[in-house]
Parts: sequence; structure tokens; C-alpha cells
Amino acid sequence: MMRFLGTTGVKVSPLCLGTMTFGTKWEHVGTMDQKLASEMVARALDAGVNFFDTANVYSVGESEEYLGRALKGRRREDVLIATKVRGRMGPGPNDVGLSRHHIRNEIDASLKRLGVDYIDLYQTHGWDRATAVEETMAALDEAVRAGKVRAIGASNHGGWHLMKALAASDAHGLARYVSLQALYNVLQRDLEYELVPLCQDQHLGLLPWSPLAGGFLTGKYRRGQPRPAGARRADPEKAYLKFDEERGFDVITALDAIAQHHGATVTQAALQWLLAKPWVTSVIIGARTMDQLEDNLKALTWTITPGEVATLDALTEPRAVYPYWMIDQFHQTR
Repeated sequence: MMRFLGTTGVKVSPLCLGTMTFGTKWEHVGTMDQKLASEMVARALDAGVNFFDTANVYSVGESEEYLGRALKGRRREDVLIATKVRGRMGPGPNDVGLSRHHIRNEIDASLKRLGVDYIDLYQTHGWDRATAVEETMAALDEAVRAGKVRAIGASNHGGWHLMKALAASDAHGLARYVSLQALYNVLQRDLEYELVPLCQDQHLGLLPWSPLAGGFLTGKYRRGQPRPAGARRADPEKAYLKFDEERGFDVITALDAIAQHHGATVTQAALQWLLAKPWVTSVIIGARTMDQLEDNLKALTWTITPGEVATLDALTEPRAVYPYWMIDQFHQTR
């Protein structure tokens, strides 16, 4: 079941426990105390999850602290910890971005909060237009050579951003990105235009975030029915993730049929669609309650059929846009 993380030779579980909900300082995401966070980490480990994702900005550092405490006493070699850098971590002018200055400071701060000697996967949380990519990649390379970081990855990059970073690494003999963490679910498939082919061509692992489209693909939202009070998409106009909900309701109907066939849930069917994609390495799940986590973990207990994947693919096929439709046209002549 384990899958290789890019070309690292390291294997990670097909589900990765995301810890954005850990901590008390991000009310819009969740306010989870240490006790529940530790219980979730323990349950994930019991289910075979060996991969955990956090970021320095999550709950302003608390998420890293909670994850570190939850893993304390575990054999370090048995778990893989991923965290991120780029977001603002203080009021100062240099407390944000991907400069060498900020990266050096934040690596040490993350190591301290996590209570570990090294980070398995250190990811740039987004592109930084203000910093030369060579500066960023050199700083990350220093961290790898110093043993503070085992591998580096990118997140929320455009195709040319990612390729420019890889080219800079190749040109200067620097550590190379091994993975991309990106928004990807059955409703939001934009990265299939360019980022999926890029990851396949450059042998990068793909780590989807928001696999349930901000909770929409859990089945609690249905066409013509009242929205759950206090839910993240109670008002879709104010929701962080934007997509065509009318098409989304059709997808939920299809997911529901698949789930019923397997004695499963809509949530599990949505995760199974991602797990069936050969370019996906590990799907980042998140939960606010133990019931939600249990539902997510049960996606590992059954397998969606190729026909069911094809049905969902057809419902959400990305619109053919230029130049991709023309590239496909030319490819047919080969």
C-alpha cells in the first residue's frame, strides 16, 4: 500500500494526516486541544499512516508544537514529518517570504516547535515573487546539506514556477523539489492541465490538499436541502474554495451511488477517486472530530472500480482550453 515519495526512495502511506486543525489560534479552521490532536495522531498511526503534514503558519506555530508532542516517544525513523515555510510569522519586514534570511530562521523555529533534529519534507508554501528563485533553492540546499532537512517540496506553485525552480536546481547542482502539494479533488481538477504532466515528467510526487473540496464532498450538502448550521460552506459566496455547486451536486449523487455499492460513505468515495489516480502519492486528509478521521481512514479498506472512476471523470472533465486542446490534436499525429 505504501507509495514512493518522488525519487527519494522513501515510502509514505497513501493517506497523510494534515494538521491544520491542530491548535487554538485559528478559529476559522478549528480549535483543537492537545489531547484530541494526540488521539488523532495515535489513531492514524494505528491505521498505518506514517506521514504527517503541518506548516509553521498553522495556528501560528501551535500545530507544529501539537504534532511534535503527539509523536514524542515514537521511533523517529517510523514517521515522516512534512512542514512548510513562506507565510508571515511575525510583524517584521523579513518575517515572511522565501528569502535565505526567512528560511534559515524558520527551519530552526520549526525544528524547535516539532521537537525533532530534522524535517523529512520541507515545503515552500507558495511562490514568492519578491525573491530570486536561485536564492530560495540555495537556502533549501543548505538546509539539506546541514542535515536539518531530508527532502524539499513545493506547494501552490504554477507550472512555470515549479519548472523554473527545478531548472535552477539543475543548473547549480542544488537539492531538487521531490513533490508538489496542490489543491486537487474530483470537483477541482485544474492542475491536470499542466501540473500533473509536469510532475509525471519530472518524477515529482503529488500530494493533494482539500480532497473533499472544503467539506463539500462529505455528503452533508445536498441539492434543495438546508445547509448545516455553522458549516464552512454555509454561505458559498464567502467560502474560500470556489466551484460550480450545481455540478457538484451531480457529483455527490454519483459518489453516493458508488459509496452505497461498497457499503461506504460519500467521503470515502471522494478519497478513493484520488487514490485511484496513478500520479497521486499521498492524499492529505484533515479532521475536526474523531468520527471524521475514522470515516477518512476507512477509505483505505476498499477499492473503487475503474468503471466508477470513469463515471466520475466524465462528470467533471476539465474544459478543453488553449493550448492544451491543440497540443492534444498535434499528439494524435504521432
